[in-house]
Amino acid sequence: MSLIKQLWIAIILITGLSLGGSFIVSTLSARHYLQQELAVKNMDNATSLALSLSQMPKDPVTVELQVAAQFDAGHYRLIRLTSPTGQTLIEREYADAATSAPDWFVRLVPIVTHPGLAQVQDGWHQFGTLSVETHSRYAYESLWAATRQLLLWFIGGGFLTGLIGTVLLKLITRPLDSMVEQAEAIGGRRFVTTPEPRTREFRSVVRAMNTLSERVRTMLAEESRRLELLRRQTQHDELTGLFNRTQFLNQLDAALSRDDASAGGTLLFARVHDLVTLNQRLGRASADRLLVALAGALREFTEAHPQWDCGRLNATDFALLAPGPGEPEALAASLGAALNETLARLGGEGHLALAAGAYAAGEARGQVLARIDGALAAAEQSGETAPTLAAVTSPPAYQHMEEWQVALRAALDESGIELARFPVLARDGALIHYEAPVRLTLNGQSCNAGQFMPWAARLGLMAEVDRKVAQRALAALDADRALELAINLSVEAMRDASFRDGLYETLQAHPDAARRLWVEVPEHGALRHQVEFRALCLALRPLGCRVGLEHAGQHFSRFAELHDLGLDYIKISAAFVRDIDTSPGNMAFLRGLCTIAHSIGLITIAEGVGSDAELGALPDLGIDGMTGPAVKA
Repeated sequence: MSLIKQLWIAIILITGLSLGGSFIVSTLSARHYLQQELAVKNMDNATSLALSLSQMPKDPVTVELQVAAQFDAGHYRLIRLTSPTGQTLIEREYADAATSAPDWFVRLVPIVTHPGLAQVQDGWHQFGTLSVETHSRYAYESLWAATRQLLLWFIGGGFLTGLIGTVLLKLITRPLDSMVEQAEAIGGRRFVTTPEPRTREFRSVVRAMNTLSERVRTMLAEESRRLELLRRQTQHDELTGLFNRTQFLNQLDAALSRDDASAGGTLLFARVHDLVTLNQRLGRASADRLLVALAGALREFTEAHPQWDCGRLNATDFALLAPGPGEPEALAASLGAALNETLARLGGEGHLALAAGAYAAGEARGQVLARIDGALAAAEQSGETAPTLAAVTSPPAYQHMEEWQVALRAALDESGIELARFPVLARDGALIHYEAPVRLTLNGQSCNAGQFMPWAARLGLMAEVDRKVAQRALAALDADRALELAINLSVEAMRDASFRDGLYETLQAHPDAARRLWVEVPEHGALRHQVEFRALCLALRPLGCRVGLEHAGQHFSRFAELHDLGLDYIKISAAFVRDIDTSPGNMAFLRGLCTIAHSIGLITIAEGVGSDAELGALPDLGIDGMTGPAVKA
């Protein structure tokens, strides 16, 4: 029960008790006063009438007229004249007991009136005894009017007291609203602090809540830093700080399995000529400084692109993975210029060979590596500084952007959008939801997202594609009340305010389906565009949608920046899942990541599970759900 209700109940009880006490005291006092007044009046009237009768002739008519005149002129219930022998000589009585006071009030507060008695003389002889009794109905009416006025005053005073108390209570307990919001925020994995109120009792509670929130946030930040250190120790090259060979190849595997706008991209290799000779001529320390400088230039080159990854494959080879649309030749030329500029600053020591090539989603890793390795070997043998480009093995469906624009527009206008379904299973095999990647019909053939999404991104059609995907998903959810679907939103659509508004209106029109819709955004996009992601979360959460991050893990240490959004789940990138059963370092990292995610209430789902061995190892690490080629519903 709320404090306001308790206050009103207390006021009603107090008012009732006060009214009852006042009613009893005032009514009894008033009744006693009225009874005394009536007794005095009866006595005075009896004496006055008896004196008048004593001075008048005692013939029956005259006496009767005098008594009748007195009775009619006053408010009497009874006037009676009796002889000394007790015989009634004259009697006038008003028997009607009707009064404006309720009957229950008359019965509850009886007024007893004593009649006034006086002797009527006839000379020196007693003529008779006169009894006069005033009617009590006017006393009841007066007493009832006073009681009713008292009741109205108490009701009005109680109501006014309740209103004033309600306003004051709201003002006093205003800090409680902030405390409730903070408690709900902590329950929703949002560790916020609130200003301390001026009320001393509330101030101590708010201070304790703020301390709790800050301690939890600090603890999670410390755990994130330790886990980040572990990740760097197990996944990064000790000398250069870039991804080591194993992890870089895992990143490449994950990129090849992607099915979104970042599917496909460019892979670049750079090789330092004659590192052994450089070691002998410059010394190991100087050669190491050269490698560190090249790694720094490579890392600086990728900083503006959160999706790009760079690694050191062996002592002499560096690699750059650039998902998404891009021209391999231009990218290789820019990287070559940056690396050669670094070499020039170091005195011109060393010589680089560069090779670049495009890769497509779904290609085998060995095929891609062989193609780029061959181009790198050719570049090394030629001795030229210009990058060598690897040949494209599978040309795209359309060669020119204009052709892609016509084809994509036609597919969108003709509702060529379809959604595939891949199960996401819990550790016990229960279905969590279906992933619903988009498929587009081009030239009568169904194309996965990796084939057309990069071109849709170049043409600025991502928001329109995602709008169609949301409409298809809601239609499927309306058709099957037991279905739950997860759709991917592109960064471009998330940043489009008109798309967010349209999505909100669409979901509002399908409230039941919205509660069974899972919406996920790439980790790099949510972290890089936090304002837009925050706006998306605030719009979707009241509708019951579950919001999460996909391809997550590489920037997990920055999750604290999103702590106040109340995310529901994360899908851990396949780069951390690949060969997890044989990688103790990734096992430790994944176990720590799940521990931190669970501590803030996030469901953890592993992407790209490709083997039964991975499928068996993941539950023991704390993974809640799994999806990928090896996961069958």
